[in-house]
Amino acid sequence: MTGKHQIPLEITVRTAVGEGRTLLSAFDTALLGAGVADFNLIPLSSVIPPRAVVSRTSETLPGEHGDRLYCVESVAYADHPGEIVSAGLGWAIHPEVGGLFVEHTGGSEASVDEQIRLSLADMAANRGIDFGEVHTAIVSAHCTTRPVCALAIAAYEVAGWGRP
Repeated sequence: MTGKHQIPLEITVRTAVGEGRTLLSAFDTALLGAGVADFNLIPLSSVIPPRAVVSRTSETLPGEHGDRLYCVESVAYADHPGEIVSAGLGWAIHPEVGGLFVEHTGGSEASVDEQIRLSLADMAANRGIDFGEVHTAIVSAHCTTRPVCALAIAAYEVAGWGRP
């Protein structure tokens, strides 16, 4: 359906930290913490469609085991004791045009925040559009003994496989 009566896309932004015996299992633990485990992740570039609504949540995303999840993700890993990593998403939305997500990782929340704001400013300038206020979701993980993962993820839509 197109036009002004179209139901807006609801994008949820989630953050989590995971720990495991391997980097992969730390990532899985972070997915569980973000409420998006058991989906096949399909990464998107970073464009927010017009009329989309972006909100923060920690609730488990509904869907079936193995469904597709269209998402923008920022993932940072650490496996050296004492190492700290941060992952973050930033976004800005023009009420009529749509918006942009950016994803960055780094060694601190401050550096990730700075990179997010610089990227969104450049991207808006490149388009000649004032997308408005910048929003961020940044999380950090500190490796003490086992590998860790910091995850920020924007969940666009869950889709099944179309089989009975």
